[in-house]
Formats: sequence, C-alpha cells, structure tokens
Amino acid sequence: MALGDAIEKLGRVIFEAPFTAGRLTEEAPELAEIRLAIIDAVKSQSHRVGSARVFAHDIVRVHLRGIPEAQAGTFQNGFLAQYFQQEVRNALARSSYRFPRELQVELCTTPQLPGPGEEWIRVETESKMIPAVQEAPRPRRVARLVVVQGTTPEPEILLKKVRTNIGRTADVFRAEGPSRKNDVAFTEDSEINRSVSREHAHIELDKKTNEYRLFNDRWYKAGPKAEANCGLWIVRDGLSQPVHRNQRGVALKPGDEIHLGRAVLKFVQR
Repeated sequence: MALGDAIEKLGRVIFEAPFTAGRLTEEAPELAEIRLAIIDAVKSQSHRVGSARVFAHDIVRVHLRGIPEAQAGTFQNGFLAQYFQQEVRNALARSSYRFPRELQVELCTTPQLPGPGEEWIRVETESKMIPAVQEAPRPRRVARLVVVQGTTPEPEILLKKVRTNIGRTADVFRAEGPSRKNDVAFTEDSEINRSVSREHAHIELDKKTNEYRLFNDRWYKAGPKAEANCGLWIVRDGLSQPVHRNQRGVALKPGDEIHLGRAVLKFVQR
C-alpha cells in the first residue's frame, strides 16, 4: 500500500468511528506502513559511537501531509502520538540503539499534499535545551589572624582585604622610594619581633574559591640550606610545613599556625 493511501485510509478509520488502542491496531493495518516510515526516518538520524548506535535527540516531530483539516484534530489528540512514541522506543531498544529515556513523539498535520520530491511523512528531531545549573556562590567565612607570639598594635586582625601584608615595620622603603605597607606589623622592638623580616609574607584571598593563601616574600638564597632559610612555616595538626617562594603559595586552613621566624600568628575562620 502506498504511504499516501495508508495515511488517507487511516484518517477515514479514526475519523468515522470512535476507537480504542486494541481496535485501532487490529482494524488499521495501514499503521504499520506509517510506523515503519517513522522508525526508518528516526534511525537515519542516529550516529555511531564506538560499536553502539546512538539516537541523541529527545523529541521526534512527525509531520503528516494530506490530512484534511476536519481530521487534523483526531490525528493530534495525543493517542496516535503516544502509540508511535511507544513503537519508536521499542524499535530502538530491539535494535540496541542508545536513546534518551524521555524520548517523545509529536504529531503535526497539514492538508497540503506533498509536492515534487516531497514525502508524505517528514520527521524532524530536536534536543531540549537543559538550563545550566548555576552553582550557588560559596559563602565567604570571616577570617582573622590572632597574634600568639610577638607583639603587634592589634592582637587580632580581620582579613578584610584581598591582600594582607605581614612584616616587621608598618612602612617599607627602598632606595628608590616606598616599597609597601604592612597590614600586620611587628613594630615593637623585641627579640621575637626582630626575627620577622620587613617584607616577610602576605595572604591573598582567592575570590573564585574563597581560599586564603599564604605567600613567602622574604629574600633568601636557594640551595641546600633553603629549607632552614625560608623563615616561614605552617604548623598544622602538629606537623611543620615550610612555605617557600612560589606563585601558588599554600592554602590556609582554620587552626593553622603561621610561624614568621619566632613570631606566630594563628589563622582563624568561621
């Protein structure tokens, strides 16, 4: 049976009398013609991934031509779409195709007959746009430094800036002029404070990860004694970790002790 004749006959069957799923499949053998045409069109739009065939679209839109306007509502009432949807899923599963679990079939009709080179059935595919899930920004926890050994003008310093400089003096000058200001300055003259360099370290806030990272700013020669000369360590869980000069620094964790020579700051974050 020609596909056009099958569509016309099917239209008469479902338009002239009420039907149920069982009666329709028993009394309308022309469904097989349309079903095979839809399945062939769907399979033609699959692709191979390794040894598997994949149909990646989750919407199959079937356009039927030559359906009179008086019958259009009957074709589009949802029953036929559900029938073809189940048939397409079953056919893909039997042929071991991989396809989306939520694959849907939609039916559209037009009274126009196919023109030269046009088919009675045209199948379009579409993939639903899945909205990107935006990660909720991580809440920024307030961090501060608590002076444990040594003396600074303030016993606790809130880390409110993106970069916090640490050193012995409040202002650092070089021959060419001002170098930097230290936010945490061990200015009082004492044995512990004198072990802190003028430009000893700094802490930066990584805005992407909300991590605070510690960097070594001291000048010292690299070599076999670099471990002892770096002058900056973190003590975490009872273990000491040197912080050498590099571009990454070391991420701080709550409870870390920062040892600058003999001075000690504790990193606290809630």
